[in-house]
This record gives sequence, structure tokens and C-alpha cells, in this order.
Amino acid sequence: MTDSKYFTTTKKGEIFELKAELNSDKKEKKKEAVKKVIASMTVGKDVSALFPDVVNCMQTDNLELKKLVYLYLMNYAKSQPDMAIMAVNTFVKDCEDPNPLIRALAVRTMGCIRVDKITEYLCEPLRKCLKDEDPYVRKTAAVCVAKLHDINAQLVEDQGFLDTLKDLISDSNPMVVANAVAALSEIAESHPSSNLLDLNPQSINKLLTALNECTEWGQIFILDCLANYTPKDDREAQSICERVTPRLSHANSAVVLSAVKVLMKFMEMLSKDLDYYGTLLKKLAPPLVTLLSAEPELQYVALRNINLIVQKRPEILKHEMKVFFVKYNDPIYVKLEKLDIMIRLASQANIAQVLAELKEYATEVDVDFVRKAVRAIGRCAIKVEQSAERCVSTLLDLIQTKVNYVVQEAIVVIKDIFRKYPNKYESVIATLCENLDSLDEPEARAAMIWIVGEYAERIDNADELLESFLEGFHDESTQVQLQLLTAIVKLFLKKPTETQELVQQVLSLATQDSDNPDLRDRGYIYWRLLSTDPVAAKEVVLAEKPLISEETDLIEPTLLDELICYIGTLASVYHKPPSAFVEGGRGVVHKSLPPRTASNESTESPETAPAGAPTGEQPDVIPTQGDLLGDLLNLDLGPPVSGPPLTTSSVQMGAVDLLGGGLDSLMGDEPEGIGDTNFGAPPPAAPARVGAPIGSGLSDLFDLTSGVGTLSGSYVPPKAVWLPAMKAKGLEISGTFTRQVGSISMDLQLTNKALQVMTDFAIQFNRNSFGLAPAAPLQVHAPLSPNQTVEISLPLNTVGSVMKMDPLNNLQVAVKNNIDIFYFSTLYPLHILFVEDGKMDRQMFLATWKDIPNENEAQFQIRDCSLNAEAVSTKLQSSNIFTIAKRNVEGQDMLYQSLKLTNGIWVLAELRIQPGNPSFMLSLKCRAPEVSQHVYQAYETILKN
Repeated sequence: MTDSKYFTTTKKGEIFELKAELNSDKKEKKKEAVKKVIASMTVGKDVSALFPDVVNCMQTDNLELKKLVYLYLMNYAKSQPDMAIMAVNTFVKDCEDPNPLIRALAVRTMGCIRVDKITEYLCEPLRKCLKDEDPYVRKTAAVCVAKLHDINAQLVEDQGFLDTLKDLISDSNPMVVANAVAALSEIAESHPSSNLLDLNPQSINKLLTALNECTEWGQIFILDCLANYTPKDDREAQSICERVTPRLSHANSAVVLSAVKVLMKFMEMLSKDLDYYGTLLKKLAPPLVTLLSAEPELQYVALRNINLIVQKRPEILKHEMKVFFVKYNDPIYVKLEKLDIMIRLASQANIAQVLAELKEYATEVDVDFVRKAVRAIGRCAIKVEQSAERCVSTLLDLIQTKVNYVVQEAIVVIKDIFRKYPNKYESVIATLCENLDSLDEPEARAAMIWIVGEYAERIDNADELLESFLEGFHDESTQVQLQLLTAIVKLFLKKPTETQELVQQVLSLATQDSDNPDLRDRGYIYWRLLSTDPVAAKEVVLAEKPLISEETDLIEPTLLDELICYIGTLASVYHKPPSAFVEGGRGVVHKSLPPRTASNESTESPETAPAGAPTGEQPDVIPTQGDLLGDLLNLDLGPPVSGPPLTTSSVQMGAVDLLGGGLDSLMGDEPEGIGDTNFGAPPPAAPARVGAPIGSGLSDLFDLTSGVGTLSGSYVPPKAVWLPAMKAKGLEISGTFTRQVGSISMDLQLTNKALQVMTDFAIQFNRNSFGLAPAAPLQVHAPLSPNQTVEISLPLNTVGSVMKMDPLNNLQVAVKNNIDIFYFSTLYPLHILFVEDGKMDRQMFLATWKDIPNENEAQFQIRDCSLNAEAVSTKLQSSNIFTIAKRNVEGQDMLYQSLKLTNGIWVLAELRIQPGNPSFMLSLKCRAPEVSQHVYQAYETILKN
């Protein structure tokens, strides 16, 4: 029988009845009564009146009953301190019980009764338990000392319990050692001045011995304790590191982070010339990477810690950039944190990879994420000088998308790039000026005004542009007003004759009409400068500006050192020292890394130079374009942005530049004069223009008929029987897949061949290669009677979970009705995933074809097809395979074609047709060669039907 009977409703005189039962002679009745009392206590009823009767039940050998009574005691001892003293004798007696479980239970409960009157009576039993022969009792007693210290610190010190605790550090049982360390650490935190944990090489050795054998939480206590120790020299530091390193492979992430904390701290004492130092760096990377495969909340904590580690020692993770690439199903807080770390790890070796990723992210749908991605491109330019040109070009591509918030973020970061590289990229100003009207955010407006003022001599109509801002001067934010004032003064000093009226107007607005003290003060300073000494004004206002630093958001070094000592705690997640968020400052100790030993002052070897520092030789491995793809269908595959109608799938896929034409190809038309710049990178330079379907970017995201697909829809295969009636208790399912105007659907025919009515239909897909999932429930509006057939069109989208299937186009389906659940699998034709914006620009096609490695090319023969080139092109276009160019070579028609899958993979094709010959040769090139076979099957299906 369950315990629910104890929670039944109150009866009249229940307390009286319970009292009688508690005093019963029958053991069973007594136990039942105590259970009822605990049940009443649990639901919040006051049963403190039964205190003496419950305490009487303590005198029992039954462990279960004893536990219940102790539970009651812990709850009511505070409100009934006088009564609680009655229990003391039993505690003393239980602490000498032959059963170690009862001894431990007694000492644990003693620690939880927070009543001053009782504590002194508990010292004697506690002293016995600390020296008990059973380790289980000793480890429980160790924790009890910490609890007692919290209630009455003086008593614990007078009774000599702290010395006994210190002796327990040398105990033979690892769990006792761990609990003793935990108790001493707890006490030491509340009394920072007391040197309780007097660690020396001997005690450290004992802790390291216990470390291998205790439970995971015991290991954390010991590791945290080790982190507070300062080794006497680098040899001792290395010895400790060697013994702590195995903890990095622990399954518990808290153990891993505590081990990382110890190693990061002691690495300060190791010379960078040591072989062991390099080995340790290599060992630290895998556990940190493994933490990123946990659930999102743990990932976030790991990423916040990794952010600190990367700032302190970027060399640890410099080759692990790929694990920080964002997955489509990461929550936003994980995405933003990964983005931050990507920038910190960006270096000349991996910048192409990083930029390809960031460009993908800039076409996402999450606005905050897109903004941060655009900012990140700017940060890359400032951090890695060699990439600046590509970054600027990428930002210009993004500006061409005309997506408002993307444009505004791009302008803000381009301003910083101008500050970092003066007189280098000013040719793009014309493009920026075209977007003046769309700026509505203060930061973007201020950045644009700064650019116009700073480069006024290069902009013919600078005065008109600034005047247009001046019209709504009082409605602007302070940031924009200040920037506008400075920009117009700069303009006046550069073109005094044309802008006298303008400068007077702005000075009068700033000084006489404004009530903002900052603005007024700046206005008066400029006014006096200009009226007394124009030459001095020029020197002040047009002075050369200092270059901006590479990374402005680095944590200040001393704070960083302190936070490294708090890895694995809240401080490392907040990136604030504990003193900033722990109230009252109790237990807050300022920690710092140990000082470096003399031998450490040697210069850094190129091996360990921080990311981004130029070294004498090239980095070991720059991944080739082929490697960047990773596994075609791992979970990094993102789905399209929204439900079924969307065709502009903005997907990130590992590190792939899906278009292949260098980074500069992804988003829209480039401005004149940018196309032929040399990006200084091995892949072929990007062409000057990109086809409209790609360039349309997010601006036409919700235009369902956009793109170049024809409205006739792609080829629809005839329905086939997917689930025979024999296998589904009379339910027969036939179906096919269609794609019409960007929407995918599964057209089903349900036939009831049973003798009973079928209702309550539902459908579910298993995870599959392209994330196909129902976009709506399966709706069968009326019950399906015997011998009745119903036709249903089920809309699909591609935002489901992704898992690589074999074969790639396999779809496993479960259909439920009132009779049972039935399972079947079917192969969907790949052409339903060919999207409407799959037409690539000619130059882009050429660059991408060259860029994809030759080993990715697959050749197929299509037999028995008697169509001519024109008919082939038309037929394929209706299924979103687009002909980009056609030429005739030695009597053969060559069609060059492109298509794009919903997950953003591009496939390029060359189709050779010999007039009069029914066999065609098809060559396919793709960064994900796994899809080629299925694309060939799609070609064959479309052309032969």
C-alpha cells in the first residue's frame, strides 16, 4: 500500500488520536502514527504539540522509525528548544550504538538542530564520533563540526574540534579526508584570517592520494583546496599538475572545471620552455571541448569559463575554432557567448574560416545575434590586419542587403575600421552615404555623422548631408547631437567659405536652445575657439586621432587573474569578483595567481605566441576547403529560417562558405570598384556581382513567391503504397511528395480497409537528414468509415531535428489512430528540397566550380532521354534546377546549371547533350559529395517523366 493514506483529510481531535497512537505499546501502530505526524508536518500543519510523545519514540531499534523521529526533531527543535533537550540523552546513547548507520544518523541530526542550549550537550558524542572506528561515521562527524561552528564558533575552538579535523586530513579513508577538507574550507571562508588549512607538501601529498579514490564531490572539495595552495617552486607545481591532470577526463563537469582551475593557476609557475608546459596546454583543450557537448545551460557555464581561459591563454584552444561555431539549435545565450570566443581566437591562420561563419550568421533571423555577428566582423578586421580588406568587403555586401539593422550595425563597425586603418578604405564612403535615410538608431546615426565630418573634404555634398540631420536636431539623442556639433565644426574648418551659416546654426542650437549641459559646454568651447583663434581650433578639432586598440572588451589583467582563481564558481559566470555580488562580504577572499618563477621570464616561443601574434613561420595546419565541411549532416546543419513557405534558407553549416566563391559572394551586389580587389587569400578572388536571388537577402524573406522559380511547380511522382493494409490493421496509406511555390507537402491517401471506424489520426517523423517535419497536425476532419478513402495534403517544413540517414533521403514515419500506432519508411525525391533561389551568377559559378576540389566531382550517365537542350533546360527549371549558361562545343550542347538545397548546400552541374544521342553525361560538383548520387536520381526522374 502507498504512503498516500497518511495524507488523508483531518478528522476531529486528530492530535488527540495521534497522541494515543504514539503512546501505544504496539511497535507497528507507533510507526504508523509517526508517519502520519510527518505527513501532517509535510503539508504544513502544526503538530508541535506532539513533541514529547514523538521524542519518546526515539528509544527504538527500528532504523526507519528513528529516521522519522529525527526528521521531526530537526523541524521543531528550534520552536521547542526546552523540549529538544529531552532528546539529548538519546543522541548520546545513539552515538554509542553498535550500528554505524545509527551512530552517523545521530551525529548528522545533531548538526542540524540549530539550538544554542543543546550544542554544548552534543560536544561529547561528537568527539567520540570524530574518532569512531567506522569511516562513514567519521566523515559525517567532520561535516557536523562545520555546522556546529556556524552555530557557536567559540565552543568548537574551545573543544579542540578544529585540531581533530586537521588530523582527519591524514585519515586512511579518502571520503573522510574529502569531508574534513570541505569542513575546514567552509570554516576558513567565514574566518579568512585563521590559517586553518595549513597546507604543506606533506598534507598536499595526502590530499592528492585521496583525490583518486573519493566521490566526485569529494574530488571537487580537494581540488578547490589545492587551488588555494602556493607551491614552493616550479618542480612542486609540475608534480601537482601531473597528479591532477587525470581529473580532466572525469564525467562530472564540476570536477573538470576545478581541475582546470588548479592547472591554470599552477601553470603560472611553469617555464614556457619546459616540454611539460606544451604537453599540459595540449591536455587542457579536449576536456574544455567536451564540455560543449553538454546541455545548453552547462554549455553556457563552460563558455563563460572558456572566455576567461582564452583571454589568459589563447594558445590552449587556438586549434579548436570549429567547436565554437554556432549550431542552428543553440539558444541565443549560447550563440552570443560562442561568438565572443570566436573573435578572441581569430588569428591570421583561421580568419577565412571565421569570416565565412560570421557571414552566414549575418543572414540569420535572430536580430540580436545578427547584430553581434556584424559587430564581430568589424572586430575581426581590427584584430587581424590581413583580413581587414575582406572584412570591409563583407560588410559592404551586407549593406547591400538593405536589411535595416544589418546596415546600421555595419556602419557602426566601419567607423571603427576607419579609426584603426586611416586613409585606407575611404573609397567605401559613397556606399555608406547612400544609406543615410534608413538610419534610425542613435549609434548608427552618430557613426555616420562622424564619418561625414571626419572625411568632409572627400564628400562633395557633406554640408547638405549634415544639414539634413540638423533639421530635427532637438529630436535627436544626446549622442547624435554631440557628434553632429563636432562634425559641423570639422566641416567648417575644412570648408570655411561654404558652411558659415551652418556652423552658426548648430552653435546657436547647441548653446541657446539646448538644456543639456554637456552639449552646451561643448558648443561654448567650440564657439570661443573659433572666435578667438581659428588656427588653434584647427589644431584641436582636426588633431590626429590615436589608433583604437585591438580588443577593447578584454577583462583588466588583475581582475582576470583573480577570476581565473574562481573558475567553476559563480564569479566565473558573472565575470565579477565575489566581493561584487556576495552580500556582507563574509567569506570573500581576494585571490591572485602565484608569481612567476625567474626561469619563466624567457621570451615566448612562436609555438605559444598568443592567437593573432605574427610568428616566423606559418601555422601548422590551415584546413583545406574540403575539410571545412565536416560531416555533411551532423547537427550543425541549420534549418531554414521559418515555416514551410520560406525559401531563402539562411543556414549555417559548420564552417562552410556554402557558395564557395570566397566570402565576398554571399550577400548581394558589391559596389563598383570593389569587385577586383585582391583579398590576399589563396581561393579565387570573388567576382564583382552576385545574382539577384542571393542578393535579395533578408529583405524579401517573407515574399512567398520571390526568386526565379516558375509557378508551375516541380515534377510530382505518382502516389505509391507506403503502408499496406495488412501491416496496419486495415489502414492503407499511399502518398507522394510535392513542391509548389516554395512549399513542400506530403500528399496522402488514407483508405480504411478494416471493419471499424478510424479516428484520432496523428503523424510524426523521425529525425532525418534534412530536418523534414510536419508543419501542421494531420487533419482528418471526419471519422474514416470502412471502405472509405480520404485525400490529405500535409504541409512540411525543414526545421525539424537533423540526423544523417542511410540512405540520405530516407524518412521514417509514425502514424497513430484510435486502433494503434503504425510505422513505415519511405524515400523522398531530393528535388522537393531544391529551393527557388538556386540560380547562381555566372562569374560566381565559375569561381565556385574552380574552388570545389576535383575529387568532389561525380559523373553519371542518363540513358534513354530523347529531349533536346532547350526542352531539358525548361523541364529542369520547373523543378528549380537553373541553367546559368549554355554553349556548343564540337557539336555538343553543354548546359551549366546550379541548384540549392533547403539547408544551403549548393550543387553545380555540367550536362552534355549530343543531338541525336539519347544518353547524356552529367557532371556534378558539390562540397558535400554525399548528395551527388541523389541529385543525379532527381535529374533522371525529372527528365524521364
